[in-house]
Amino acid sequence: MRNADIEVLVTGGTGFVGRWLLAALTARGRRVAAVVRRAAARSEELADFVAAIGGDPQRLMLVEGDVQAPSLGLEGAFAGVRDVFHVAGRYAFGMEAGEARRANVEGSLHAAEWALARPTLRRFVFVGGYRMTRPVPGLSRDAYPLREAEQSRLYRRHGAYEASKHESYLALQHFAKGRALLWTSVHPSSVIGDSRTGQTTQVLGLGDMVERLWRRKLPALVGTPRTFVPLVTVDYLASFLASVPERAETLGQELCVLDTATPPLPDLIRAVATHLGVSAPRLLLCAGLVRALPKALTGVEPETLSFLSEDRYDTAAAEAHATATGLEHPPLLTSVTRWCDYLVSTGFGTAASQQSIAMYQT
Repeated sequence: MRNADIEVLVTGGTGFVGRWLLAALTARGRRVAAVVRRAAARSEELADFVAAIGGDPQRLMLVEGDVQAPSLGLEGAFAGVRDVFHVAGRYAFGMEAGEARRANVEGSLHAAEWALARPTLRRFVFVGGYRMTRPVPGLSRDAYPLREAEQSRLYRRHGAYEASKHESYLALQHFAKGRALLWTSVHPSSVIGDSRTGQTTQVLGLGDMVERLWRRKLPALVGTPRTFVPLVTVDYLASFLASVPERAETLGQELCVLDTATPPLPDLIRAVATHLGVSAPRLLLCAGLVRALPKALTGVEPETLSFLSEDRYDTAAAEAHATATGLEHPPLLTSVTRWCDYLVSTGFGTAASQQSIAMYQT
């Protein structure tokens, strides 16, 4: 496949969501370039993965690049690209602010600049996160660029990961407004494994909680009986993303993607515990109390506490798109139990399970 044949460019294609998106796009017949570092060394593994979950690796090209570099390190390549999916980002807790900003803020702006320079651009699709749809106290959507004191307060309050995601969204809104970027923002909730097999390449987040539950190291939950950590399966999200540029109605929309059937967190964990045959935690601890205690004592990463809220989210636009494209969420609790089984069977690791791949191929 030649550079001139490429019609879609994806950043973050080796990540969790990115892998399923590559499969979804190529399965739809799209010709896709994935911008990755160490492309030559990773091409065979990623092609095999895409094929195993139903994609077409013959329609996939890996190209050397980096979102932290101006023009993604691609210069003027792929002039015929119509759709750009920016999925790349640094997802980790305990980062330094500078590291998080380079990957998540500057990287997003580099991707947007590159997309804007494509003469045939139809859509720039930015993948953020559901918490980014909630207003940040003290900041308006016109606040970018942030003053030094505002930036410092944001990162101190939320931690580097979440703060950089909020800042990246503010930065892109500012960029899009000033430069007339054709874009859509998609904000998924916590992403779990494939609904058919449970397969995942990511454990960080809710997966950590499941692991602690399985190992009998989760004596209490943080939050209230109404704490809501919404879920979405990775295959549903990938199909949703792949379809976004195909409908003109999604242009300029903010699409919050989650399964509204997700129960409150205590109920979800009880269901998981029952499935795994372990005892569910009976205690609920106030987030403020846990935040005040050392991590070494609580075992809770402080940056995760802001996700443990009772907030609900506006999914109307996302649900309208799903209805228009015939997408339906798979049964949630069945998907959760398959995901938990996959986590346990792989030792809560991140390597692809050959058993799960074989299950999908059959």
